[in-house]
Amino acid sequence: MGCGVFRAGETRPEHPAFPLPFGKQVTITSEFIVEPKNNHSISAVKFLDVNRYFGEVRAVDGVNLEVRDGEFFSMLGPSGSGKTTCLRMIAGFDRPTAGQIFLYEQDVSRLPPYERSVNTVFQDYALFPHMTVGENIAYGLMIKKVPRLEQSRRVEEMLELMQLSGMTGRKPAQLSGGQRQRVALARALINHPKVLLLDEPLGALDLKLRQQMQSELKAIQKKVGITFIYVTHDQEEALTMSDRIAVFNHGRIEQVGSPAEIYEHPRTPFVAGFVGVSNLVSGEVATRITGRPEPFSIRPEKIHLASQEENPGEDQYIVDGVVRDVVYLGLYTRYMVELEGGGDLVVVEQNLRTTSMDVLQSRGQPVRLSWHRDHIRRLGA
Repeated sequence: MGCGVFRAGETRPEHPAFPLPFGKQVTITSEFIVEPKNNHSISAVKFLDVNRYFGEVRAVDGVNLEVRDGEFFSMLGPSGSGKTTCLRMIAGFDRPTAGQIFLYEQDVSRLPPYERSVNTVFQDYALFPHMTVGENIAYGLMIKKVPRLEQSRRVEEMLELMQLSGMTGRKPAQLSGGQRQRVALARALINHPKVLLLDEPLGALDLKLRQQMQSELKAIQKKVGITFIYVTHDQEEALTMSDRIAVFNHGRIEQVGSPAEIYEHPRTPFVAGFVGVSNLVSGEVATRITGRPEPFSIRPEKIHLASQEENPGEDQYIVDGVVRDVVYLGLYTRYMVELEGGGDLVVVEQNLRTTSMDVLQSRGQPVRLSWHRDHIRRLGA
């Protein structure tokens, strides 16, 4: 990428391909690796009491949110939860009905898209089919009338960053889905945005390629040090790539936190049920298990399945039942257990010593379920 060779510990104000906002520096931690120094005390994007109404529909309802400089931040939620509307308002494609949106402390609520230092990568990539890879990547520079020599230099840097060297002259139709996604990403990054917005860009890829691109996207974000805001309904994507996640539901944010916080400590029944798989227990079933009627959640992988003769320790909750259904999934098996007295729990166990024939024979068998008391999460009503 034309970085040259520097001694460990040296600093310089910016990388040639990526001018950094607010005087950030990059530190050379080895001879060839450049790591941006982000200031997480700086707010990259901030929502203050933002609403967006479409007639009677409250697409975004009183959202307050802060995304820190240099974060990989995901907006996670089902269709119609308001996450894409928030992304469009950051980009300037839509305006809030009420409230303010700030980009690095500047109120951009009423600014048009071309006056905001953000770029967007869409799910369909929006590449020009008649242009080559190099022409697609350089399109934004051409619109800004950047000299051709400078265009060529920056395009080559992007191609190297995206591992697309030697593909300058190809057309989009000659590329794989993952390669087209990287071209779209390069085109967005070449304009040096302060914030990159990604609207479900991996949705059109197959499972293996999507998983590969998750790792590549996170690695690219670390290299360039730019704030990424990623919209998705895929929990695995959000958990895999994000520094923090905002979980959306019906136009509001249910919870913001790190992937581990969101998964291990859900604050609401919606978060517990939407992020990963969780057993939600309330009412008489909760009272029978814990002695209290307050609702709680327990993750299927936290539950131990054994015969009814087994006696777990005193720090365990215990409930008996019958295996009603079994689903063998290769790496693990999912059991649906009907509890004595009513109710069901889902249990997931790795197939360490069992085969598909072994686990299927457990259907209809009486079992004892147990889990550590610390593994339940009390939930608000």
